[in-house]
Amino acid sequence: MTMTAGILIGRLALAALFGALIGLEREFRAKEAGLRTHYLVALGSCLFMIVSQYGFDLADVFSLHPAAMQASVRVDVSRVAAQIVSGVGFLGAGMIVLHKRFVVGLTTAAAIWTTAAIGVAVGGGMWAVAAVATALTLAGLELFRLVDRKIGTAKHELDVAFWAADNAAVGRALAALNAIRGAAIAGYEASRHGDTGVHVSLQLVSTARGARPGAVLAALREVPGIEPERVE
Repeated sequence: MTMTAGILIGRLALAALFGALIGLEREFRAKEAGLRTHYLVALGSCLFMIVSQYGFDLADVFSLHPAAMQASVRVDVSRVAAQIVSGVGFLGAGMIVLHKRFVVGLTTAAAIWTTAAIGVAVGGGMWAVAAVATALTLAGLELFRLVDRKIGTAKHELDVAFWAADNAAVGRALAALNAIRGAAIAGYEASRHGDTGVHVSLQLVSTARGARPGAVLAALREVPGIEPERVE
């Protein structure tokens, strides 16, 4: 199958544009993989697909190996695409890290993987499908973020520290924090400092919108014998 250079260059440009659109969203969210990464992933995937489809001329193979004319020669253009699927997985894996007992980077890794698929689609000539996939990807990244905020499923963690008059006050403070809707204490450390009291530092994990620093600080101030030090 022959294909003019202009059409192939157009596919490269379109794939780069779609990748850049997704990358801009990630850049706006200050993610590790942003505009340039997604741009290059889409562009590279499209180029691999174009080379896989149109970069190998069987006439050249037959001229170098005349005996191949007598054999049944098959060209599988999907082999390069299959390698892109697994190869980009390593790039995405580098985006996934563990931070404060939370796994972060999964969405960016998935965006990179999807961007590669969009590049392959454009390289294969499926422009309309790639355009719809780009729109759906951007919609998913932004709309589902709004849904998370609306229903309060987005996890976050607060570092909390306070002084307590005695162990009984510590118990009352922990009970007050656990009573905050959707919040849970992931772990805490307590140490006594002579007559000063007991110093407590803890991590409060929450999936609820109510467990914001102001709400946590207000809950601690209502507990007798507690002097808040830090909520962030």
